[in-house]
Amino acid sequence: MDENVLLAIGLTLFAGLATGIGSALAFFTSRTNTKFLAWALGFSAGVMIYVSMIEIFVKAKDALVLEHGEKTGYWLTVIGFFAGIVVIALIDKFIPSTGNPHDTKTVEEFHKEPERDEYAKLKKMGIFTAIAIAIHNFPEGIATFASAIQDPALGIAIAVAVAIHNIPEGIAVAVPLYFATGSRKKAFKWSFLSGLSEPVGALVAWIVLMPYLTDTMFGMIFAGVAGIMVFISLDELLPAAQKYDQTHLAIYGIVSGMAVMALSLLLLL
Repeated sequence: MDENVLLAIGLTLFAGLATGIGSALAFFTSRTNTKFLAWALGFSAGVMIYVSMIEIFVKAKDALVLEHGEKTGYWLTVIGFFAGIVVIALIDKFIPSTGNPHDTKTVEEFHKEPERDEYAKLKKMGIFTAIAIAIHNFPEGIATFASAIQDPALGIAIAVAVAIHNIPEGIAVAVPLYFATGSRKKAFKWSFLSGLSEPVGALVAWIVLMPYLTDTMFGMIFAGVAGIMVFISLDELLPAAQKYDQTHLAIYGIVSGMAVMALSLLLLL
């Protein structure tokens, strides 16, 4: 197996299993470090937005222009970009709101005992949440894998950003599952396993897409990846960061993420 493939799959595994870190935080700490979380979520959004618009979109456009000419190649890039946004938006739309892992939770909420009549709802929520995060992480796995195959350094940066954004998702998964089952072990196990859909997405990309990876296919996938990551940043990371934000820490995180990503790309030239 090619070393880049092994690295790409390993990175998606790392990013997906970060949901387990969120579960552990819910179980073993009593307070949320909101300052750090706001900055970290902003940092992750900054990395994703910068790398999507400055690096991934441009690589997609270069590949498609080379294959189809300036005008058609640019049109295909834009179509691929917005197609990625539509795909991830539809996934979010059809995830039931009661089980959407992007309904951000704090650690403090984990320690609040629910009212007696809430247990039935929480049981249903626990099931939906496990399914929801698995469905949502699947295209993220494809995005991380495709980036790492094209550029390992870029793949590492994206995997770290995705891992950061998976931590609060892990908290959101653990909270309802714990109250649904009454077991910390089961809640941790399900949130941990739901993150495995990320490397599953990578495996599907490798087995299904790799044999047909022409310049056109690569360009369209990369354009779609850029769209997916921009949507994740705007729809999930920034609202979550704002929830925890104190004195513009989320904005500082965004700028820091962009600066670090820009510097890392410059050093790799």
